[in-house]
Order: sequence, then structure tokens, then C-alpha cells
Amino acid sequence: MSVSEANMAGQRVLLKEARRPDFLSLDGLRSDGRRPHEVRRVRCQLGTLAKADGSAYYEHGNTQVMVAVYGPRDVTQRARSLHDRAIVNCEYEEALFAGQGERRRGWKGDRRSTEAANTIRRVVESIVVVSMFPRTQIDVFIEVLQADGGQRCAAINAATLALVSVVRIP
Repeated sequence: MSVSEANMAGQRVLLKEARRPDFLSLDGLRSDGRRPHEVRRVRCQLGTLAKADGSAYYEHGNTQVMVAVYGPRDVTQRARSLHDRAIVNCEYEEALFAGQGERRRGWKGDRRSTEAANTIRRVVESIVVVSMFPRTQIDVFIEVLQADGGQRCAAINAATLALVSVVRIP
């Protein structure tokens, strides 16, 4: 074996070692006890808040999200009213105790929360037929109670479930 072949074989070994995930224990388990190909446990509950028109609690692994939906109801700011469709307002917030050890400064308009709220608002607007509810608003309030990865996906799933719980079938 020449020197260049030995170097290439050594690089392959290094690449294989570099691809080994650092988040696995020596037993081959993740930090939450799952095997590498196991999915997180999912749990959901509808109608968790009595005063909301629709609400849902969604748990995906250790990530926990609570969503409340109010509306469709009359627009609170007449200037924002649209004559042909409903307005969707979305607020996304992570509890200060939600993180894993890190302490965040909590204010309502931080960039990450605003971006998540806009994304979820667009998803809700695509789900709801807003043209059926002219001159109304639909408010979606999302609170991340515990964050362990996948908060935005969990929030979208929880918002969808809360919208489903709003629907009243006679």
C-alpha cells in the first residue's frame, strides 16, 4: 500500500468517526433514552381551556405547547377590518422556564417569537377559509411550556388541533 493510499484510508476512518453522532451514549441511546431510530412520544388533548373557543395541549417528546383560539369574533380595531375576509392574529411565546438550563430575557416582541408567530399565522390562514368570515378576527395564542427541540412544529400541530376543536358539528 502506497503512502497516498494509506492517507486516503486514514481519511475514510476519520470521516466515519466524525459522522458518529456525539449525542449517543456508549449504550447507543440518546439523552432522553430513545434508540437512534425511535420517534418521540406524541400526546395531545383537545378542549383544555374552558373559556377559549378552541384549545389544545400538545406534547412531542419533552416539548409541551398549549394553544388557545378565540373567534371568529368582531374585529377589535375597526381600521384593520377587511370587508371580504377574516383577520388572523397570532401570538407565540415561550415561557421563561421552558428552556433547558439557559435563561432568556423574556419580552414579547423578540425576533424569534415574531418570526414563529408570522409563520404560524400563514399556516392558520391557509387552513381556515377566511372568506367565510368577513369583518371578523381569529386570535391564536401559543405558549410553549417546555422546549426540547421542534417547538415550531409542535406549535403548528397544536394550533391545528385547537382549530379543529373550535368546529362545532350540530
